[in-house]
Amino acid sequence: MMDAALSLLARISVSQLALPALMILAIVLAARVARRAASRHVDDVDARYRLRKTITFVATILAVFVGIASFSRQLQAFTVAFGLAGAGVAFALQGVIASVAGWVAVTFGRLYTPGDRVQLGGITGDVIDVGVLRTTLMECGQWVNGDLYNGRIVTVANSFVLKDPVVNYTRDFPFLWDEIRLPVTFDSDRILTRRMLQEIVDDVSREAVESGRRKWGEFVRKYRIEDAPIEPLVHMVANDNWVEYTVRYVVDYRRRRATRDALFTRILDQVDASGGRIALASATVQVVGAPPLTVRLEGSQPTQPSAR
Repeated sequence: MMDAALSLLARISVSQLALPALMILAIVLAARVARRAASRHVDDVDARYRLRKTITFVATILAVFVGIASFSRQLQAFTVAFGLAGAGVAFALQGVIASVAGWVAVTFGRLYTPGDRVQLGGITGDVIDVGVLRTTLMECGQWVNGDLYNGRIVTVANSFVLKDPVVNYTRDFPFLWDEIRLPVTFDSDRILTRRMLQEIVDDVSREAVESGRRKWGEFVRKYRIEDAPIEPLVHMVANDNWVEYTVRYVVDYRRRRATRDALFTRILDQVDASGGRIALASATVQVVGAPPLTVRLEGSQPTQPSAR
């Protein structure tokens, strides 16, 4: 293969290199100008990202095509050498090949797109870039409670989509079902409690319900899935200590924590305004009794507890 490379270099003159090099340079410069123009004139974030990625992809294909077309005759000497080295290269680059295959699966299978919130390779975050080899995420969670950014940018190999589950929070239906639980004492007004919770969750989640109902209708028509209710629900269960109410509601995946805050704020305000008709329950420990104690002093007889 070394002899073939030396023979190829001997056949290529400076004049043969100049024209392809100038063409490739022109393609690179044109792509750079086009990307800058897209950044200045396209306001939509998603459209601007897609346009820049398309310009880069087209420029890369054109540059490769120019190189192959310019040296197609000289590259014929490498045909046999490439064939012999192909197996070794494939074994050494199997991770790269798997990542490229994962990129193909992501691109044409629509597993996720930039802007989606996904869980990939054990990392949860928003997709900010999809490359040929890696996907870049703005990470959520870890030491930060709730679905909030923690500031870390994580790159995950695309090969993970071929061997691990891909959890997409936003594909087709960008909403989540969430629940909160409220323990209430047995002597509270159960009818008033249920009505209070239903009115609060209906009001807080009204916008999400309206948007979610349209998205869910499209989702049901596309997939074979049960037509689940989007409207908020309140359920009650009694246990040994209290009556527990579960409030189930649909929420935008980006507003789960803010919605919980709004619900609990309204609920606690209404509990305070109920005049004692609604009381929150808490776990208590009651000591039923204690065994009698025997006190022994040094040099004296044990003192038995007196009987009453």
